[in-house]
Amino acid sequence: MCLGIPARVVDVGMPPLVPGQVDVAGQVRSINLGYLPEAEVGDWVLIQNGFAVHLITADEARETLEAIEDHQLFDVTVLPGSPRQAAQES
Repeated sequence: MCLGIPARVVDVGMPPLVPGQVDVAGQVRSINLGYLPEAEVGDWVLIQNGFAVHLITADEARETLEAIEDHQLFDVTVLPGSPRQAAQES
């Protein structure tokens, strides 16, 4: 099973490859934004296997992060920062 993880876009590169960086629970990760060329800095996306696959709202990010935490699919306490707090701040 692949799990889409909410992340906030912090940098968008230039086409055609559209590299980008996202913040996942306080960790910045390099991803490919090729499927979402409309993504902008500050947007929330779901990432899977190094690709941003879906734009989501801050509310959807918060709800998804809560569900992940509630079902213990991902332990957000092992990473610096709080993705839930970041979603609430946007």
